[in-house]
Amino acid sequence: MLVTGGLGFIGSNLARCLVECGAEVTLVDSLIPEYGGNLFNIEPISSQVKVNFSDVRDEHSMKHLVRNQDYLFNLAGQTSHLDSMADPYTDLEINTRAQLSILESCRRNNPEIKIVFASTRQIYGRPQYLPVDEEHPLRPVDVNGINKMAGEWYHLVYNNVYRIRSTVLRLTNTYGPRMRIMDARQTFLGIWIRKIIEGDPFLVFGDGLQKRDFNYVDDVTDALLTAAASERANGEIYNLGADDPVSLKETAQLLVDTLGKGSYDIVPFPQERKIIDIGDYYGSYGKISRHLGWRPETGLREGLRKTLEYYREFSRHYVEP
Repeated sequence: MLVTGGLGFIGSNLARCLVECGAEVTLVDSLIPEYGGNLFNIEPISSQVKVNFSDVRDEHSMKHLVRNQDYLFNLAGQTSHLDSMADPYTDLEINTRAQLSILESCRRNNPEIKIVFASTRQIYGRPQYLPVDEEHPLRPVDVNGINKMAGEWYHLVYNNVYRIRSTVLRLTNTYGPRMRIMDARQTFLGIWIRKIIEGDPFLVFGDGLQKRDFNYVDDVTDALLTAAASERANGEIYNLGADDPVSLKETAQLLVDTLGKGSYDIVPFPQERKIIDIGDYYGSYGKISRHLGWRPETGLREGLRKTLEYYREFSRHYVEP
């Protein structure tokens, strides 16, 4: 098993599952400070995995790394929507050109590999209807969404033309232990959790009524494994999602209630965020449920409880001194 972005949030949680399954696991990560990789994420399994400190933009490294692998979980990416607008060329390099390079490495060195690619619901843009299914028009509102859309279609083209088995998962708001909490680059829940644990109020932008769906990271790793194991999933795109979409204000209050302390302030959107906000979003996971039998098992309240427990114990490993 090869996992790009393997020291990051989802990659490290997936690595733990793969080790438990008895797989031989190689993790690839550049440890670029802004992107969420953290050696502490794999501390419990560090002796059971191989780690290669490399950048997915390095064609020579990827050419070597994909050889003799049965599965590639392609999770490396630039995830910040604001960063993609401030530095679009880096986002293009990581989320588009590097994806093509990875696929070319597989085509030339290991065409039998199976790939699961982590995409994002951001490519839908502002929803025309809810819940959003896979037939919804793609109208990304930022550079990140455009580049992730290109990345996932490269995977589908290589599946259809070169028969390199690939599946695309469009992730929604993933949260849980080992996510980045230093800032809001990965998810707004991360900075909310940091603030509430440190005793500071956190900020809810807009009126707080925007609805979102959330997936606990264990459910997402289960979806990745299920897609990897299924030949039915080859060449398919699947939304993830949840049964309990809630407003941001309700999410904030649930976080406070779960911890038993803390507060939040509802404030106007900063202009740079307002122009790329998508309003309400929650997706339909009906297709992956029908095809692969996947459905989320962890509700938001339980997932937040587990997440807060983790960071109350280990937050010092995730914030700067």
